[in-house]
Amino acid sequence: MILEPLLISTGVVAVAEIGDKTQLLAIVLAARFRKPAPIILGILAATLLNHALAATLGYLVAQWLSGRFFQILVGVAFVAMAAWALVPDKEDDGALNRSRGGVFLTTLVAFFFVEIGDKTQIATSLLAARFHQIVLVTVGTTLGMMLANAPAVLLGEAATRIVPLHIVRRVAAGIFALIGVWVLLSAFGVV
Repeated sequence: MILEPLLISTGVVAVAEIGDKTQLLAIVLAARFRKPAPIILGILAATLLNHALAATLGYLVAQWLSGRFFQILVGVAFVAMAAWALVPDKEDDGALNRSRGGVFLTTLVAFFFVEIGDKTQIATSLLAARFHQIVLVTVGTTLGMMLANAPAVLLGEAATRIVPLHIVRRVAAGIFALIGVWVLLSAFGVV
C-alpha cells in the first residue's frame, strides 16, 4: 500500500505523543502565552524540521545497513521503544527559557530542542529506515504530532484528563511492540 508509511507514521506518533514531554510543553506554553495560533505554528515548524532530519538520518542509515541483520536491529529497536513508551515523561520547563523572540520563536526553539532524542524523533528515524521513505514518514509523524498537540494547546490541561495517561502509554507500547514483532517476523521470512 502506497500510503502505508504515512498512515502508520501518523498513528504511531499520535498515540506515542499523548502524555509525552512535548505535549506537556504544549500545555505549559498554552497556559503561559494564551495565544494558540503562534504556538501551533511553532510546533508545526519545529516538528517538520526535526522529523525531516530524523527521517533523513533513518533513511541514510538504512541505505548503508541492509539485510536481515538490519531488519532485526530495527525490530529490536521498536520493541525497545515499546518499553520506553511505558515510562512517563516529565515536563521540561527549562526549554521555555531558551528563546526570547516571541511566542512562535519560543515554541519553535523549545519544541525543536525538547524533541531531540525523544521517543517520537527516534520512532521517526526507525519508520524512515523501515519504509525507506523520507517525505511520507516526515509528513505522517508531523501529522501525528499535530493531532496530539493541537488539541493540547486548544484545550490546555483538560486534554490530558480525557483518557488516563497510563492507558495511552500502554496502547503506544503495544503499537511499537507490534511493529517490532512484525519487522522481526519479516526478517525471518515468517510474514
